[in-house]
Amino acid sequence: MEDIQNILFGLYAAFFFLASAIRSVYARRYKQPRSTPDRTDRFLSILPVFGMLVLPLIYGLTDWLDFADYRLPAWAGWVGAALFGLADWLLWRSHADLGRQWSVNVELQQEHRLVTGGIFSKIRHPMYAAHLVWGLAQPLLLWNWLAGFSMLLFLVPLYLYRIPREEKMMEAEFGSEYRRYRQRTGSFFPKVF
Repeated sequence: MEDIQNILFGLYAAFFFLASAIRSVYARRYKQPRSTPDRTDRFLSILPVFGMLVLPLIYGLTDWLDFADYRLPAWAGWVGAALFGLADWLLWRSHADLGRQWSVNVELQQEHRLVTGGIFSKIRHPMYAAHLVWGLAQPLLLWNWLAGFSMLLFLVPLYLYRIPREEKMMEAEFGSEYRRYRQRTGSFFPKVF
């Protein structure tokens, strides 16, 4: 791997570990009894690990995926680093704003309340947005068709399955309050109009 690719892989690893630390801190802070997700959700939740960890490690630590490498200008890597920094900020902000309402599964907590402040005043799914931005940053940091795009590839099925279920659950629990909230916020990005 060339020097710039080594640097970008190092940046990817640093941002990955920061994201893991954020998740770990909030998972410990708000440890709650968790329900068991259905088999489809459990399977789809595991898939992104291959895209965010396994394939990037294979790319960065071996030459097995060299056949799928591509080249970008160095500035693209710095754009990827900025995007990953934004993704980590979104991940932190969404955990901080959710507090005890956060769960790794699609479920409501005891005495669950609808969180509409902080980052949630602009977007309904900032944690998913964080992972989406991460997925956009990854091909700019990991110049490989397999490792670079793997996060996006493995996120799409999870999002297509999980987000409609979450939206339906929240509407069933909070009714018109959630419908009004949904009208004024964007799903992944702030509403412009």
